[in-house]
Amino acid sequence: MKAFMDKDFLLETKTARTLYHDFAARMPIFDYHCHLDPSEIYENKTYKNITELWLGGDHYKWRAMRANGVEEYYITGDADDYEKFVKWAETIEKLIGNPLYHWTHLELKQYFQVETILKRSTAKQIWDACNKIIQEPNFSARGLIKQSNVVLIGTTDDPIDDLRYHKLLQEDQDYGTTVLPTFRPDMIMAIHHSQSWAEYVGKLGQVTGIEITGFDKLMEATEKRMDYFSEMGCKLSDHSIEPIVYEPATIQELDAIVSKAFDNEPLSEKENNQFLTSLLICLGKAYHKRGWVMQYHLGALRNVNSRIYRAIGPNVGVDSFRDGAIAEPLSKLLDEMDQMQQLPKTILYGLNSKDNEVLAAIAGNFQEGGIPSKVQFGSAWWFNDHIDGMVAQMKVLGNLGLLSRFVGMLTDSRSFLSYSRHEYFRRILCNMLGQWVENGEYPDDIEWLGQIVEDISYHNAEGYFDFNLKQSRVPLT
Repeated sequence: MKAFMDKDFLLETKTARTLYHDFAARMPIFDYHCHLDPSEIYENKTYKNITELWLGGDHYKWRAMRANGVEEYYITGDADDYEKFVKWAETIEKLIGNPLYHWTHLELKQYFQVETILKRSTAKQIWDACNKIIQEPNFSARGLIKQSNVVLIGTTDDPIDDLRYHKLLQEDQDYGTTVLPTFRPDMIMAIHHSQSWAEYVGKLGQVTGIEITGFDKLMEATEKRMDYFSEMGCKLSDHSIEPIVYEPATIQELDAIVSKAFDNEPLSEKENNQFLTSLLICLGKAYHKRGWVMQYHLGALRNVNSRIYRAIGPNVGVDSFRDGAIAEPLSKLLDEMDQMQQLPKTILYGLNSKDNEVLAAIAGNFQEGGIPSKVQFGSAWWFNDHIDGMVAQMKVLGNLGLLSRFVGMLTDSRSFLSYSRHEYFRRILCNMLGQWVENGEYPDDIEWLGQIVEDISYHNAEGYFDFNLKQSRVPLT
C-alpha cells in the first residue's frame, strides 16, 4: 500500500515518476487566468489566520460545507474564525472522492509543512501550526507567489477599472513576477439587466469622455478602454458566456436595442441575442487588431438558488452548468470573425463535460498556418478540475487535436494557495502519459516525453500569449 500523498502521489508508473520529478516539478508557473486582487499583491497582504486565507471567498469550500449540513452561520455568517475552521475540518472528513480533499492536503504540505490529516480531532493542532507560520514575515501574498515560482499572473478586470495597482506593480522594480490585467467586459454584455446595464454604460461614457448614444459609440468607448488596457500590458480578454447565441442584426436594429435598454424597456430574447452576437463579433475583431487572446468560458448557470443569492450575493457556491446546444451558434460566431480574417487566438472552456468533444472539434476547424493551435480547447474548468475531468479533457484534446500544443493549467482562483493545483495537474498529466508509454502505446523516449511535459506545463503558454515578462524565471533544480 502506498503512503497517503507521498512524493509519488498519483504517479503510478516509473515513467510517470520520472516525467514529474525530472521535468514537470521544476517548471515555473504561468498563471494566465485567475481572480486574484492586484491590490493585495501590491500591498503584500498578510493574513490573521488560516480561516481568512482558506475560507474567505472560496465558494468551492462553501458549497461542500452546505452539502455537509453546515449552517450558513459557520460558512459566510458571523461565527468566529476558529468555529468556521472546525466546521471545514468536519467537512473534509466527508470529502472522499472530492478534489478538495487533495487540494487541502497539498496546500497544508506545500505551504505549512503540515502532513497531519485534517479532521475534527486534529483541527486545533493544525489551526495552531498554520497560524504560527502565517505570522512569519515571508508568509504574505508576494511571499506565497514567490514560493510557488510564479512567473506571470493574469488577473480579471472590468473595462472601467483604472488599473492603478497594475501600474504600481509594473513600476515596482524590486518585484519580479509580472502581473497583467485581463479585459473582461461582462457588464457591457449584460444588456438583459437593462437598468444596471444603462448605469454601467453611463460610467463607461464618463471614463472615456464619449457620449454613448448607440451601438457604434458603445464600441468606440469600449475600444478606447482596450487601448488603455493595452498600454498596461494587457494581451488577454475573457468572457463568461451563458448561453452562446448567434442572431445577426443591422446597425439600425442594434441602435434601437441600445435605446430600449437606456429607457429601461424589457428586451425580447431575440433582441438580447442580436446585441450579444454583434458585440462578441466586434470585440473579437478588436482583439485581433491588438494581438490579444480571446477566452470564452461557456456554459455557467449562475445563482440558481435565488434565496441564497438574495441573502449573500453572487459567486457563493450556488451555480451549476447549462445543458443546451452550443455547436451551431459557437461555430457561426467564430466563422464570421474568421471569414473577415479577424479571428483572434481563442481558448474555449466548457463547463459541461458533455461539450468536450464539441469544443475540441470546433477548435480544430479554425486553425491558421504559423500559429500552432491558434484556437485551443482550454483546461478542465470549475466543476471539471478534478482527476477525471482533467484526464477527460486531455484525452479528448489528444484524440481530436494536439495535446502537445496545449497551454495547460490555470488556477481560476481567488486564493494565493491555489498554485498547488498546478502540481495536481502536472502529476495527473505525467501519470496519464506514463500509463500510455508503459502500455506500449507510445515510445519510451524520455527526452521527447519530457519536452512535451515541460511545454504543457509552461513553455506553450509562454509562447502562445507572448507577454512581456519582467524577468524570465529559470526552472527549479
